[in-house]
Amino acid sequence: MDTQFAVSLMLILATFGLYIGIAFYNLAKQTSDFYVAGRNVPAVFNGMAIGADWMSAASFIGLAGSIMLLGYDGLAYVMGWTGGYLLLTFLLAPQLRKSGRYTVPEFIGDRYRSDTARLIAAVATIIISFTYSIGQLSGSGIVIGRLLEVDTAIGTIIGVVLIAFYSALGGMKGITWTQVAQYIVLITAYLIPVIFMSLQLTNSPIPWLSYGQVIGELRELDVEFGITEYVVPFTEATQWQFLALMFTLMAGTAGLPHVIVRFYTVPTMKAARWSGAWALLFIGLLYLSAPAYAAFSRFILMTQVAGSAIADLPAWTASWVNTGELSVADQNGDGILQWAELVISRDIVVMATPEIADLGIFVIGLMAAGAMAAALSTAGGLMIAISAALSHDIYYRSINPQASEKKRLSVGRWSIVIATVAAGIVALDPPGAITQIVAWAFALASGTFFPALILGVWWKRANGPGVIAGMLIGLAVTLGYIFAAKYGGFMLFGIGDTGAGVFGAASAIIANIVVSLATKAPDQETQDAVEDLRYPEQMSYRNGEVWFDETK
Repeated sequence: MDTQFAVSLMLILATFGLYIGIAFYNLAKQTSDFYVAGRNVPAVFNGMAIGADWMSAASFIGLAGSIMLLGYDGLAYVMGWTGGYLLLTFLLAPQLRKSGRYTVPEFIGDRYRSDTARLIAAVATIIISFTYSIGQLSGSGIVIGRLLEVDTAIGTIIGVVLIAFYSALGGMKGITWTQVAQYIVLITAYLIPVIFMSLQLTNSPIPWLSYGQVIGELRELDVEFGITEYVVPFTEATQWQFLALMFTLMAGTAGLPHVIVRFYTVPTMKAARWSGAWALLFIGLLYLSAPAYAAFSRFILMTQVAGSAIADLPAWTASWVNTGELSVADQNGDGILQWAELVISRDIVVMATPEIADLGIFVIGLMAAGAMAAALSTAGGLMIAISAALSHDIYYRSINPQASEKKRLSVGRWSIVIATVAAGIVALDPPGAITQIVAWAFALASGTFFPALILGVWWKRANGPGVIAGMLIGLAVTLGYIFAAKYGGFMLFGIGDTGAGVFGAASAIIANIVVSLATKAPDQETQDAVEDLRYPEQMSYRNGEVWFDETK
């Protein structure tokens, strides 16, 4: 066992032990603990947990790699995900917390007075969360595969076992405090390498300010290599695809059930707003660092790897070639690795960065632990969302309303185990890169939940038939476009499968409005309840006017 392997394994096992210990300490004993952590999580810690829940393997592993390979066009991911979080924080999160529900499907069912709408929303939750979890488990496979120098499929299986265990044990209560620890691990692991690379390349410990210098040098290298310039927009996709992807990620963020449910874990509407503010700070630390990562890694690859003799490549390349995520074939037979002959998966850029920059065995191990934290934190939240949809919205609300607390917890835990194993099987041979798979999940959320929630909170006239039509049509259009674009080569305005949400959201909103206006309006009690959601908790809306409720 070499030293690097030993250090990496020690750090990962130590963090695994921490997560499992937290899950045991915060064992969920009641359904409120299992679904919403008892609604008593402080805003700052909930913001940290949201950050971990949000910064998935796609963000930690795939984001910088996407920007490195796509250049300017990769910024659609940064702007879409960040802008969507603002949309969620200001337009939906406080209002949904005030509703006092456990899950997004439960809110939709009660808001629209429709059991059918709740069931459709529960199925949509399962589809969205399942799709998203495939990307996370695929990411965990990449990390574990590299650490143990085994195929990524074996790494995926190990990740499945761990996630199923601690998610089923602690529920949302355990997941919340596990995610707080995971955020600390992942953000530390993400920032240390980029700061050291900044010192190496620019003599500055502030990468957010110094990477512009490297961008200038990259432009010269692009010309020298005769390749598309890194900073030129719309070279990898059309302008419409860029805008469609950005919208899909924004609207999808505002409709992701596993993110929304995090705002249900705080005690008040005010705490929900502050959770959003804290989360934006914690998320910003990673999102502002990703472009710097991309620039530094690309610069090192272009100057220290490309142009080297195949026989003299750095030792780290052999390790990544074994995982199947890197190809360095000498296609023209000249014995020199050309830039065009270096085929690197966007999903390994961040993971390989400590080795590329020769940052030492401790940083390499820390990066592995951070990447695992990112994948596990989001996967855990997704499994809770699937479990809640199955055990609470479908089993308890529709099949067995008399189920005991013990029975509901049992169904919830088994739902997590089954969902994790099923997602792991698909992740053994994922249908795309991590960021692409995650973009599909966001497209599905933007075509189903975003219209239902936005109209449900801000348009009193929206009714049950309208939301049913909207979710069904939005889901069908989004799924249809994803399959048609990816497997059939069909595109409108140059928009690919990752931008499908723009069509799903538009069709869902139109269907919801048309059907709602063509059918009976909600009763006055429902309309008053919708109006009441928009005001702070001490304010209520009654009989057409706002009044102060001194009992709250």
